[in-house]
Amino acid sequence: MHIDLEVPPFRARAPWWGSHLQTLRNKLVRPAIQVPGHHERLRLPLADGSGDRLAAMLDMPAELDDGPLVVLIHGLSGSENSDYMRVSAAYHLRRRRRVLRLNLRGAGPSRASCDGQYHAGCAPDVRDALAALDADLVSRWLFLVGYSLGGNVVINLLAAHADGLDVRGAATVSAAIDPGQASRRLMEPINAIYHRRLLHDVKRECLAPSVKLHDAERQAIIDAPTIRAFDQVFTAPRNGFADVDDYYARTAGWRVAPEIRVPTLLIHARNDPWIPSDPYHALERAGSRNLRIILSRSGGHVGFHGRGHADTWHDRCVGAFLDRL
Repeated sequence: MHIDLEVPPFRARAPWWGSHLQTLRNKLVRPAIQVPGHHERLRLPLADGSGDRLAAMLDMPAELDDGPLVVLIHGLSGSENSDYMRVSAAYHLRRRRRVLRLNLRGAGPSRASCDGQYHAGCAPDVRDALAALDADLVSRWLFLVGYSLGGNVVINLLAAHADGLDVRGAATVSAAIDPGQASRRLMEPINAIYHRRLLHDVKRECLAPSVKLHDAERQAIIDAPTIRAFDQVFTAPRNGFADVDDYYARTAGWRVAPEIRVPTLLIHARNDPWIPSDPYHALERAGSRNLRIILSRSGGHVGFHGRGHADTWHDRCVGAFLDRL
């Protein structure tokens, strides 16, 4: 299904010029983000026999329209309380859409009810969680939005794990659709500050007191000097992959994105400091009638703080795409 979508080009809001300021803007400003409406905590069971349950925050607008349930899925070291999740939730709630902010396995509020940990290929977890929603919540349809690692999870879900779910559209923002390339980019010297912070945050998630680890696993996590090393000693073996290269290859969303059967919008900035745009160009060359790819010249990583609007440019693009559905 091809959907024509015209969106204005992204123009950075002063003084947030360049990839790094766009990426860091929310961390530097720390805006007070109010999520309107009524809120309910959900615990959604997984079907793998682990007993793990994903925590989600259901946000309901004061007045409800007949649109979909918008499901937001965070990125690496994120959660329902990440700034971009709260900003996007508020955007859709103001348009009278219901929103579900889903915490992946072991992330944020999910930590209390999970032994396992999310990763770039954890699409079956999301499928199970959405399948566990009450029927009245999914009585219309689902629209998924994934950010960074969460965007890659959405692509994997739509390509191979969405059977039985009434998902009629999706969008990704700054999705890490080639985890191997993203890992190499993140470890470049220019990204040392980002890399150090992300590595600290993912280690903190996995070393939480409630996580069941062998002594050798715990020490390997502590000693891992890079994100790639962390994935080699923990993420890959913990989740059944042969090694880090097997993990990156088997979870790469760009390989399976052409198989997606519902309209899907992919938004990415060419100057994203973390994630190369090469795999997006490869998807453009391959072509797919269900994929709409928007590659802006700038915007950073999950930034897109645009001139002339309080709402982020990526939220406005997603909103326009959703309206066309």
